[in-house]
Amino acid sequence: MPSEKPSRGTNRRTFLASAAALGASSLATAAVGQVPLEDVIGDRRRGNWDDQFDAKASRTAAAVSTRNPIFGPGASANLQQAVYDYETIVASGGWPRVETTVKLKIGVDEPAVAQLRKRLIIGGDLSRSAGISNSYDSLVEEGVKRFQARHGLPLDGVIGKFTLDALNVAADTRLMQLRTNLERVNAITEDLGQRYVMVNIPAAYIEAVENNRVVSRHTAIVGRISRQTPILDSKVYNVILNPYWTAPRSIIEKDIVPLMRKDPTYLTANKIRLFDGKNNEVDPATIDWNAEKAPNLIFRQDPSKINAMASTKINFHNPYAVYMHDTPQQGLFNKQSRFESSGCVRCQNIRDLSTWLLRDTPGWSRQKIEATIKSGESTPIELAGQVPIYFKYVTAWSAKDRIVQFRDDIYQMDGAKELALQTGLNQEPAVVDN
Repeated sequence: MPSEKPSRGTNRRTFLASAAALGASSLATAAVGQVPLEDVIGDRRRGNWDDQFDAKASRTAAAVSTRNPIFGPGASANLQQAVYDYETIVASGGWPRVETTVKLKIGVDEPAVAQLRKRLIIGGDLSRSAGISNSYDSLVEEGVKRFQARHGLPLDGVIGKFTLDALNVAADTRLMQLRTNLERVNAITEDLGQRYVMVNIPAAYIEAVENNRVVSRHTAIVGRISRQTPILDSKVYNVILNPYWTAPRSIIEKDIVPLMRKDPTYLTANKIRLFDGKNNEVDPATIDWNAEKAPNLIFRQDPSKINAMASTKINFHNPYAVYMHDTPQQGLFNKQSRFESSGCVRCQNIRDLSTWLLRDTPGWSRQKIEATIKSGESTPIELAGQVPIYFKYVTAWSAKDRIVQFRDDIYQMDGAKELALQTGLNQEPAVVDN
């Protein structure tokens, strides 16, 4: 779905201001930068932090998981603690780059593994008791999985390209990212509500929150950089089962017309019908698809398993004409880079979310929802009480004490190009979807 670009909010100017604020500590970092890394790891300032960290959190991937929402009561305090911790890391010399030409994984014996161990120890993903060696053992593998969990990467315990790129983001850059996101979190001053839905755009996931606990999390597909998902606050008012899909003008022009030029049967095969302004159906064969402008018609897809929104559409008030929906392309949720929509948000396991949203709406049990979807009949349902929904842009947070999470700055709002690790991956899709 096309959308206006989100407000930049805290952007490059904030990032540069943070850099200036680092000031004196940057000078200290330069002076400490030549100190052997073994001394940095053993520095008393780090030791105090490590001792506290060991007492608070397990160094496993599972420890990263939490039912605390990103914007829970402790969000700001946890982020402030993370800023303090990373200031300590930066002042102590940061962490080393991991330089390797081979894929590092369990069983490998390479000098780069010693760099990796130091990097994981300084970042808090590996205990100092694991020591420094060239051996990629099970302890290192678990430390890598924990790092991957904190950065939204597949938990394979292997140092591939994206894990390596994330490892090699400098500590002072991560510190500035934390400061930028602390400002974003602190800017949320209103009461989010007892029940709400939160979409974190760069994390590409959805939280259903009730009484400050995450009831369910859902993997999401959000807008690519050329068609960004907007930042907004709204309320869910309506769920449509077996929805019709009306193609927006941008998708008609950029996607459907070029596809019709290649394959004149595309509309029929995808159950998309054309209607004029008086709701009269128009035969696609009567249209000149090579004309300079796309036809001024309504392109509407009937409910079906191949409908762009599949079983469900979730509507909320907004000026961007975006919404949340199901998708027939369930395999997309397994991808690492999930920035492929035209602005709308696709939600995995959307029936679970719909059931939660309709909980207080009489007559709409999970069984009734499933039976209605099976019928194929388009059915709009008004919520008994509207539920707040928030689309936010947060690339660093700590929903659990001293466990800091980072995500790719996909829309390049954080002001450092090395934080937009996956931006170049998002090509225009070959299929029509929102």
